[in-house]
Amino acid sequence: MKDVIRNIEAIIFASAEGIDLADIKQILQESLAIEVSREELRDLIKKIETKYQDEDYVLELRYINNAYQFLTKAVYHESIQQLQNHNNKRKLSQSALETLAIIAYRQPITKLEVEQIRGVSCDYSIQRLLEKKLIKIAGKADSIGKPLLYATSQQFMDHFGINGVRDLPQLKDIVTEDNAIGETNE
Repeated sequence: MKDVIRNIEAIIFASAEGIDLADIKQILQESLAIEVSREELRDLIKKIETKYQDEDYVLELRYINNAYQFLTKAVYHESIQQLQNHNNKRKLSQSALETLAIIAYRQPITKLEVEQIRGVSCDYSIQRLLEKKLIKIAGKADSIGKPLLYATSQQFMDHFGINGVRDLPQLKDIVTEDNAIGETNE
């Protein structure tokens, strides 16, 4: 039974958004080939809950919105908040800035289109921009596979002090002879 409890614990821990009783039951059936009643499952989960009430654990098992999930105990929320603030203050890499510029000027745009412009993968850059809430998912494209479309967020507008895409500097306004490439025909 200890193995079953550990599997339940692992299932709940691995589910980022929480997991309901029916899904836990189904996963146990598929992974361990065992049948556990809803009542037995509740009792096993209660044991896990009791275990995590001990002050030696920083997590607690909570039942929220019909799903079980592990959360950091309230006593550690200030530390977690400081960590999140610290992570949000970190500067964007050059590749993330390039990706952000492409999305800002070409929005809505798919990841593949951004990668075609940049010539390299931009998975990490897009993930960081989403985490910092500088871009958002703006829907899905009508093309094959229905890829996600990305656009700048309100936080992007607030951060850069603009009201909309029309307020972005135009290329003709920022290109000067000092940063031009090649020869000009005069």
